[in-house]
Amino acid sequence: MARTYRPLDGVLLFDKPLEFSSNDALQKVRRLFQAEKAGHTGTLDPLATGLLPICFGEATKFSNALLDADKTYRALLRLGQTTTTGDAEGEIVAEHPVKVEGAAVEAVLAKFRGAIRQLPPMHSALKHQGRPLYEYIRKGETVERELRDVVIHELLLNGFEGDRMEITVRCSKGTYVRTLAEDIGAALGCGAHLLGLRRTAIAHFDLRQAYTLDQLSALGDAQRDACLLPVESLMPNLPKLHLDEVQIRRLAQGQRLALDTGLPDGKINLQGPSGFVGIGVLQGRRLAPERLLSSVAKLAAQLPAT
Repeated sequence: MARTYRPLDGVLLFDKPLEFSSNDALQKVRRLFQAEKAGHTGTLDPLATGLLPICFGEATKFSNALLDADKTYRALLRLGQTTTTGDAEGEIVAEHPVKVEGAAVEAVLAKFRGAIRQLPPMHSALKHQGRPLYEYIRKGETVERELRDVVIHELLLNGFEGDRMEITVRCSKGTYVRTLAEDIGAALGCGAHLLGLRRTAIAHFDLRQAYTLDQLSALGDAQRDACLLPVESLMPNLPKLHLDEVQIRRLAQGQRLALDTGLPDGKINLQGPSGFVGIGVLQGRRLAPERLLSSVAKLAAQLPAT
């Protein structure tokens, strides 16, 4: 029997398991919810686990904020070995004895806090001339890459014993934790690679709010749907502005509104009589639509211009 998919809006905080690609996780969750439209934000490698927000329906239109958000990881490093990929998937290319004291580790970690520069790894999805870097390295080719500016907001040592080190990293968009692991190993003089990675937070979303595949599978349809967060959970810090139906219709028709809101310039969470309707941009006393719910835009298209 053909599977029936349905319109569904909301955000699921999913705990991605090991050895699932982000797309594998997305497709399994989408089928479980029987959702017509879904997308994920913030790709995780198959060897990484943890928080993967999955957006359904209208939420996919408002997920861009998460792509630029800070992310937090718990990472396990294997000291004394470097690999071809910078993580446990690659072949070992060098081994060195680990003769490192705790004080030296703390001194090295201090060097990586704040604004740093990283060389993107060849085993990454970063594109060069329209193709991801990993396609080049699979053919034995390397390409010249530019150093990238990233920010390590927080770097904590959770534990260090023998050749294993666990750290917590809160970092800006574009940070490669495997590269950070390699650079820490190089600074310690023994080399290192990433042995395990678990994402624990993206912006205001926390892994403790997330559901595993087993948990979701054990729920009934209504209970499962109750796990979804509303679309506007993607933008909790935007100031809210309440509008009437006429104002919403005018925005949906592409018009700007002259309003004395008392709010600062910038993006605004737009609320109608029934709740969230979209995002607007306030500049001076002029409010312009940036992105509205499809249902609002369709309704306005059926009505005469005002």
